[in-house]
Amino acid sequence: MQPRYKRVLLKLSGEALAGEQKNGIDFDVAIGICKAIKEGLGLGVQVGIVVGGGNFWRGRSNENFDRTRADHMGMLATLINALGLAEVFKSLNVEAQVLTSLNMQPIAEMYIKDRAVKYLEKGRAVIFACGTGLPFFSTDTTASLRAAEIGADIILKATMVDGVYDRDPKKNNGAVRYESLSYAEMLSKGLGVVDVTAASMCKENGIPLLVFSIENPQNIYDAIVGKPIGTIVR
Repeated sequence: MQPRYKRVLLKLSGEALAGEQKNGIDFDVAIGICKAIKEGLGLGVQVGIVVGGGNFWRGRSNENFDRTRADHMGMLATLINALGLAEVFKSLNVEAQVLTSLNMQPIAEMYIKDRAVKYLEKGRAVIFACGTGLPFFSTDTTASLRAAEIGADIILKATMVDGVYDRDPKKNNGAVRYESLSYAEMLSKGLGVVDVTAASMCKENGIPLLVFSIENPQNIYDAIVGKPIGTIVR
């Protein structure tokens, strides 16, 4: 199978790593995700990963915390997930590198664009942690920023639903899934796939976004090779 893309940016939510337990990291779930990524790496595809932290901390839903402090706590949650993914990759004999937006030595290396590209070109899975390093920015925005910086061909957003719908499919049986749409349509319809900052950055830099379900981790590999899954946003 020939890959469709040379370099991809995979966006994983923290919840995707928690599985049915809803918090923490479920090793069996994580290893399924990492195995699918390993298959993509085996094709010569370069894979960068941005991971959220919602399985450990969702500060924005807690009004008792200052937003800046809550976002800093969220950055630490993403680092826990990044280190967990690196350990799972290690169990699969896959080299993985964690790069952080904040100085976390000796835990992980500081993110530098050229350093990240060097590791990608060496065939390593590169995991970007701590968001942008700034409060008030989501990990979706981090994904769009890192994708633009490293020159990713596409952002693969793994979610808990199989694409973008006109309404919440978990609450509306008649919800219709889009096969494709533009960033302008997504924003005008208020579909909430990613935040406005992330969508604007993708639009301005011509980076497509593929939204698909992570319930079957093999979808990651299918997305890499260009199988028709999910919803493509251009």
